[in-house]
Amino acid sequence: MPAQSLETDAFVLLKRLPTDAFQGLTVFSASHGLLPVMQRVPKARGPAGATPHVALDLFDEAWLMLESSNQGRTWFTREVRLIARPTDIGRSYDALRFASALAALIGRNPLHEDSREAVARLLREAFAAFGSGVRPDIVYLKSLYRFARYEGYPLKEQWFPTLPATDRAEVATLLNRPLAEQTAPEPDVARLQHRLEAYLRGHTEILLD
Repeated sequence: MPAQSLETDAFVLLKRLPTDAFQGLTVFSASHGLLPVMQRVPKARGPAGATPHVALDLFDEAWLMLESSNQGRTWFTREVRLIARPTDIGRSYDALRFASALAALIGRNPLHEDSREAVARLLREAFAAFGSGVRPDIVYLKSLYRFARYEGYPLKEQWFPTLPATDRAEVATLLNRPLAEQTAPEPDVARLQHRLEAYLRGHTEILLD
């Protein structure tokens, strides 16, 4: 059976320890969903004039040319062109922690086809926001809320009304104001995140961990 080929833009969500000559990755494509990808790890620098090897890293957005010989169970990179690499995420431990949590969340949940484009926009905006260094805890809370809404869960109608009035006001501020205008104390944001996660565990099929 001839090998399948695929071209797509994708986000790198998960990396596994290299095995032999390959780096294992999980990437998310708006067109194709989650894809298991293997990228060859070069043993040495290529000859002068050769196309430089682009080693994919967490949070990268890249154009990929992929090939599979096992009907799409595993894809191998043939060509990689980097679109965006939010390296500033690594400058803050909290930004790295929350960005990794969001990437892992998307990486463990098969997405409805109708929501993939919206989730791709969410990842692009969230990774850029995490790289800004401004309130990564709020970026994560907003992203988690948006992701659940994109997956079709009625948070506004079912979760939001269960909150005390003071929490409803704070959630509305967190979701609607720009990051630069946010002043909510970190313990309050953490508490509201835990409330949202408790709802998602009890009322949805979203895998949080």
